[in-house]
Amino acid sequence: MTNTLLRRLGVSIVVLLGVLLIGFTMLQVIPADPAVAIAGPQGTEEEVEAIRRHLGLDQPAPVQFVYYLQRIAAGDMGRSVINNAPVFDELLRALGPTIELMAVAMLWSVPVGLTFGILAALNRGGVLDRIVMAVSVMGVSVPVFWVGLLMIQLAVQTRAFPIQGRGGPLWTWDGLSHIVLPATALGLILVGPVARMTRTALAEALYADHVRTARAKGASEGRVVVHHALRTALLPIVTLIGLQVGTLMGGAVVTETIFSWPGVGRLAVGAIVAGDYPMAQGAIVFLATAFILVNVLVDILNELADPRIRSRT
Repeated sequence: MTNTLLRRLGVSIVVLLGVLLIGFTMLQVIPADPAVAIAGPQGTEEEVEAIRRHLGLDQPAPVQFVYYLQRIAAGDMGRSVINNAPVFDELLRALGPTIELMAVAMLWSVPVGLTFGILAALNRGGVLDRIVMAVSVMGVSVPVFWVGLLMIQLAVQTRAFPIQGRGGPLWTWDGLSHIVLPATALGLILVGPVARMTRTALAEALYADHVRTARAKGASEGRVVVHHALRTALLPIVTLIGLQVGTLMGGAVVTETIFSWPGVGRLAVGAIVAGDYPMAQGAIVFLATAFILVNVLVDILNELADPRIRSRT
């Protein structure tokens, strides 16, 4: 287990370096200039050049990237060029709403996806199976931004839920009403993949030898499905859900922007538009690290749940 964990961490560090390089390169081609943003509309050319020298933006891109890696390794993400606040503190402040949004999205989408997948597996090849699979494919294919815009239009017409901002903690009605639309739009990303994986894994598990033995012993169909077949099928389903966290993070960027949700995704988009390089780079590091840690955690949980995986690694 220790060797496996060290190997996973080594691969994760390489992946993180690659993400940092790609994010740094993409930010270099953005026309926004942080020095101009700091100097303001009244800043002179001399002031802009002085700011660029102070920030190291006059250096070649490879030199800037090396300095950037050194700061990240020292735990320094820099300060925002817009509000002069530490990037790390701003990201921590935005992390709570993002986790809240993703948790609520998973809270409703995972049970719905499991239910759809179980119904499809129990009616394999039937009309219900085809309907569930069609709905799942449609859910995967529809862009989250289109769903969000459609929900905003319906909310404006019906005035059922607020469409912008975060109202407060979830245990208050104001906070709960504000999260309904963004969590619904974001959760639709997860329903289709979970339903399809559940259907495939459960359909195979229903014909396993131990499931046939349980039926032969006279166990009820409900007990056979829940306690025998579904427990066998849970491993790939849990793995898929863990891997889909990355997809949820990408969807959260779009969802938070559309619904003005004060999370890390919206903070990153605003920083890129405003030319706030330290904030944008910090958000990229934050999201990439979170995604890598989730994948490592899923691998560890899989090995703990199934010793056969551990023996193969």
